[in-house]
Amino acid sequence: MQRFIPLTIARHWAIRKKLPSLCHRQVAAMSTLLINQSKYSWLKELGLQEENDGVYNGTWGGKGEVITSHCPANNEPIARVRQATLAEYEETVQKAKEAWKVWADIPAPKRGEIVRQIGDALRKKIKVLGSLVSLEMGKIYVEGVGEVQEYVDVCDYAVGLSRMIGGPILPSERPGHALIEQWNPVGLVGVITAFNFPVAVYGWNNALALVCGNVCLWKGAPTTPLTSVAVTKIVAEVLEQNDLPGAICSMTCGGADIGSALAKDERVDLVSFTGSTNVGKMVSLMVQERFGRQLLELGGNNAIIVFEDADLDLVVPGTVFAAVGTAGQRCTTTRRLMLHESVHDEVVQRIAKAYKQVRIGDPWDPSTLYGPLHTRQAVEQYKAAIESAKQQGGTVVYGGQVMDRPGNYVEPTIVTGLAHDAAIVHTETFVPILYVLKFKTEDEAFSWNNEVKQGLSSSIFTKDLGRVFRWLGPKGSDCGIVNVNIPTSGAEIGGAFGGEKHTGGGRESGSDSWKQYMRRSTCTINYSKDLPLAQGIKFE
Repeated sequence: MQRFIPLTIARHWAIRKKLPSLCHRQVAAMSTLLINQSKYSWLKELGLQEENDGVYNGTWGGKGEVITSHCPANNEPIARVRQATLAEYEETVQKAKEAWKVWADIPAPKRGEIVRQIGDALRKKIKVLGSLVSLEMGKIYVEGVGEVQEYVDVCDYAVGLSRMIGGPILPSERPGHALIEQWNPVGLVGVITAFNFPVAVYGWNNALALVCGNVCLWKGAPTTPLTSVAVTKIVAEVLEQNDLPGAICSMTCGGADIGSALAKDERVDLVSFTGSTNVGKMVSLMVQERFGRQLLELGGNNAIIVFEDADLDLVVPGTVFAAVGTAGQRCTTTRRLMLHESVHDEVVQRIAKAYKQVRIGDPWDPSTLYGPLHTRQAVEQYKAAIESAKQQGGTVVYGGQVMDRPGNYVEPTIVTGLAHDAAIVHTETFVPILYVLKFKTEDEAFSWNNEVKQGLSSSIFTKDLGRVFRWLGPKGSDCGIVNVNIPTSGAEIGGAFGGEKHTGGGRESGSDSWKQYMRRSTCTINYSKDLPLAQGIKFE
């Protein structure tokens, strides 16, 4: 025993000697986090700190991998989040299912009142939360605030909806019978959102799901975890103030393991997934394998078609906004611009001139119109797409370069000369590259619009009323969003948002999208003393 004492003491002193340098490195690491810099002290107004819990189910936790969120404008670390383990996911689902038993018994208008309070809580934090979206996602400040406003607007919409949800009373063919539709909540809604709209997409789902009587389990994008945490803190405070279970709006930050668990879990009654078509297909197969319900919002290869009679003073700013906004990282971004041969050269010249005037800079600078891509991986995808376009016969008439500055900045790019069916034109690359195509006839343009696999958003610019209605009709656009004289992006919350084909077929936000979050029962009630059968069948 004694012979080991000197060795133990030696180890003890060796560790003591190393501690100052280890502590120095830890302090240095913490000091490099943006949250510790005075310029970003406002992050703490959202309840954020150096290391944040990434699980909420009525209580906060997180025992999984610690990830660091980075700012796309400079690639500096903002703060850290402890993700969920699969055991914590399991606990959260159990608590959410228990919370549903409480929430489902609350009358819909009362649920609407809670959603109204969530909207008001978001209003109070709209600027600081919008700043976080800008800092962590990379979109410009006004878009960040606008995204929070979408959540607020959907809350307002859902409050009114909470007093209107219902099914019809249908005429029965049998005397003394009533035929009605009864709508009930599905139960637990799992919401998986993407990085590009880290607040709004959850808001679309959350507000409607809640007034319909469901509870939510949210898995946000792994690269925007701070936004997920901040939003959940705001919502959780409202639930706490009303003495409601926090698990009504649960959250589990995580990667593919949590996403797969959610998709495969039969206790999750509806999976709402927003993201790429490739990942969406995998999620869809997992959900379908268990005959689960799904709501998919996937990719879009959106086109603007400009005819010879178009008002070019509308075309140019509309196209620039739709192609350059959010640095080309909207699902509704314009990626294909089809120009009638008579206006092709003029429009290309005017748009290229407008691109030169786009103010590029820090996304939280109010004067900036164009910020960075979200990740370094996206920059590589941009470079690869430019090379592919050149190899397939395209000419870069503007942009095409990675910018020499900190962060993930690339030049907004215009490419002409490609065939309408070139492989790169049919590929949705989530970057600001606009492919300009030249067409001759209406039939040709409509056909090109529909030939891609996705079917999200589309637009024409024309003054021809007949053409407008052909575009809206059965032989026109096959997309879920079909616009006239406005671009492909900028959808309002009052309409159903979503698309066809490889876009997934889901609908969120307005119109009758609420039906996605409910199950329908056809109910026949016999209030007579007879038992007549349908279709006049006699069974005596």
